[in-house]
Amino acid sequence: MRIKFIIPLLSALVLSVTSISAQDIPIELLSMNLQPNQKELNKTILANEIPGVTSEHVAITSDITKKVAIDKAHKTIYLFIKGYGTLTSGGKTYEIVPETIMLPNNVKGISFKPVANDTLHYVKISVFQTELDFEDIKTFPKENINTIYFKKFTDCESYTEPIKSPQTTSRTILPNKYIPRVAMGTVKTIGPDKVGAHVHGMLEQLFLGLTDNNTIVYADDAQVDFPEYSLLHIPLASSHSVSVDANKEMYYVWMDFFRDKDGEEWLKTHNTSEDKK
Repeated sequence: MRIKFIIPLLSALVLSVTSISAQDIPIELLSMNLQPNQKELNKTILANEIPGVTSEHVAITSDITKKVAIDKAHKTIYLFIKGYGTLTSGGKTYEIVPETIMLPNNVKGISFKPVANDTLHYVKISVFQTELDFEDIKTFPKENINTIYFKKFTDCESYTEPIKSPQTTSRTILPNKYIPRVAMGTVKTIGPDKVGAHVHGMLEQLFLGLTDNNTIVYADDAQVDFPEYSLLHIPLASSHSVSVDANKEMYYVWMDFFRDKDGEEWLKTHNTSEDKK
């Protein structure tokens, strides 16, 4: 009887230790299914992980039209990850497809909605603007802050990086001269492959798993499964890497939130075709 009691106890202890280890890399799965008759979902994800950064998962049916509000205290990024829709701005119409990025910048009167009988899922990232940010953005190109930024991920510029293999496709979906101290990109490959271990203490980082992403993320001694439609936070200044097994896909968005302007020097490790000219 004592043996039968000890075994479940040991199993519970192992599960507890596994859970604690996984929490060293905070991760949250997005709910991709609305309840019957539910027209909208709005949920904060990974709350209070990065100072000044708020992440929300929003899903809307074709019954809903979203009007974009401009908040002077924050800069906001919309990452459309599933579903189709249309967006209107200044008399122009844009087609929303999965894996599209949009920044309203200073443009007013933007609205969007899903196509008929579809559900549109997007992650909304809001970044608080400091006094230094307000000063820094004055030096940015005017077209970067006074016009809408709307791009499919696949239309964005590709780059290479020493920590990634030649078979990896990386793209910069948000260069660092649109929102102060912020840059974003994608990483895509088929396993077996990996993103090599590296450390960057000058920035906070979120990863967003895209369609079919099925990888493992490591940070120091911790590791966690990183599936599609999930958001995780890389622990600050950790030695981290990503691996993908044979015939599985790695496909995610990295989001860099630099602690100060000088930290953006890190982006010089990204080699573009222009760098080679």
